[in-house]
Amino acid sequence: MSHWLNTFLYGFYPYIAFTVFILGSWARYDYSQYTWRSGSSQLLHRGQLMIGSNLFHIGILILFFGHFVGLLTPFWVLDALHISHGFKQVMAMIVGGIAGTAAFIGLTLLIHRRLFVARIRATSSTADIVVLLALYAQLILGLLTLPLSGQHLDGSEMVKFMHWAQGIVTFQAGASAYVMDVPWIFKLHLFLGMTLFLIFPFTRLVHIWSAPVWYLLRPGYQVVRTKLKKLQS
Repeated sequence: MSHWLNTFLYGFYPYIAFTVFILGSWARYDYSQYTWRSGSSQLLHRGQLMIGSNLFHIGILILFFGHFVGLLTPFWVLDALHISHGFKQVMAMIVGGIAGTAAFIGLTLLIHRRLFVARIRATSSTADIVVLLALYAQLILGLLTLPLSGQHLDGSEMVKFMHWAQGIVTFQAGASAYVMDVPWIFKLHLFLGMTLFLIFPFTRLVHIWSAPVWYLLRPGYQVVRTKLKKLQS
């Protein structure tokens, strides 16, 4: 890959994708709230949904937060905790391999439902299918990187990606140089990952913003009978 293309894809494209991700999500919520939904197909066909959805969501959440923490944890934190790059590399391969396999199996079931159950296929938009296939390709690429990662158990390749990611989020010039010479499959994995953020606001993925995480933080059970009794009295 030429220097200028590498600079654009891994130096400028991350900011383009993230800007569209934030502004696009905001604009869709502000102007198209009726399209802000997950588009559940449970009523159309329940088969494969429970297993597929659970495997996919659990696996993809572990992968997302694993990548987030793994790439953005400062080096000094790892040193303070006496976590070597080699140990981190092995743990990333084990956890990522298990979570990636679970997500892959789950998404395979979901894609099969989406494409081969007539009622679901009839109600699916092009964007629905494109985003599922893009996620599928990303999972496959991630799993394919495992054998290559196994050739660098000292964590040397992983360190390059950490330098790149931390350079991007801290607006360091020349961050793209860290991934200039990494194998193409890693580069494709990075590019597709950023592209998923780019198309995020235009797909059903926006429902992630509405995940009821706040529900877990409520101080206690809701009481609805007390007010009703007062009204009756």
